[in-house]
Formats: sequence, C-alpha cells, structure tokens
Amino acid sequence: MQYMLLICGGPEAAEHAEDGCGGWSEEMAERGVLRGGAGLRPPHEATTVRVRSDEVLLSDGPFAETREQVGGFCLIECADLDEAVEIASKHPAATCGSIEVRPIWQP
Repeated sequence: MQYMLLICGGPEAAEHAEDGCGGWSEEMAERGVLRGGAGLRPPHEATTVRVRSDEVLLSDGPFAETREQVGGFCLIECADLDEAVEIASKHPAATCGSIEVRPIWQP
C-alpha cells in the first residue's frame, strides 16, 4: 500500500530546511520503500486557488492559518500502516516537527 508522508513544522523547523534527511532517504531507497518526494518552498511563496461561481480566486500564501505548515512530502510503499509509521518515525523531521501519514486513495 502507498502512503504519503506530509512533513510539517512550525517556524522553528525552518532553520532545518537545508539539513537534508541525514541518510534517511538512502536507507529507505535501500529498503525499496521510497517512491518519491521533495521539499517545498516556504509557505509565503504559496498561491492558493479557489473557484467560486466559476470565478478563479487567487490568494498569496497558504490556505490554512496554522502554526505548522507542510514543508515537504515523501511517497512510500509498504505492507501496512505499522510499517509506514515505523518509516515516518525514522525521518529526522519527526524530531523537530510532525509527519502526517496518509494512505493514498486507491480507486
């Protein structure tokens, strides 16, 4: 099953944006579970798109007004949620932010 790991952090996590994954990506590639991923530019560079009454509405910045923002993502494929949680817990970002583990919708 495939899972998306949403790497989230608050303002204090921004200082770790350039740190890399400390060997996590290489370990997960060796295990054969990493399918892709990328870091994201800062939230202030985001553009939010909404369509209301056929009108496209754009706003600067993230949609959510929250302390934590998504800073990157990883796509993994593993046997079950237990393995996905184990993989997420090894990611260095889990020590200074949070990682949301979500199953990918399989139609």
